[in-house]
Amino acid sequence: MIVVDQSSIHTSGIILDKLKEWSERGITIFQLPPYSPELNLIEILWRFIKYQWIEIDAYKNWQTFVVSVENILRQFGKNYVINFV
Repeated sequence: MIVVDQSSIHTSGIILDKLKEWSERGITIFQLPPYSPELNLIEILWRFIKYQWIEIDAYKNWQTFVVSVENILRQFGKNYVINFV
């Protein structure tokens, strides 16, 4: 199963033309509703980074922001964990 959102690339003619072929090959495409950040894993991760993990100093400039986000991503699963319980 492949999960896609409603971005233009996922709803383009190229993709729509392939749906029948993929279905015949046993590939299921699950389309998320038009706006569903709670179902999109990257949106959930970004929300944690943005509102809980990144320090205010990270916004000083672009370079410190990138370094901070990369640091969080490297430590994700160790020092930064999302617990859905």
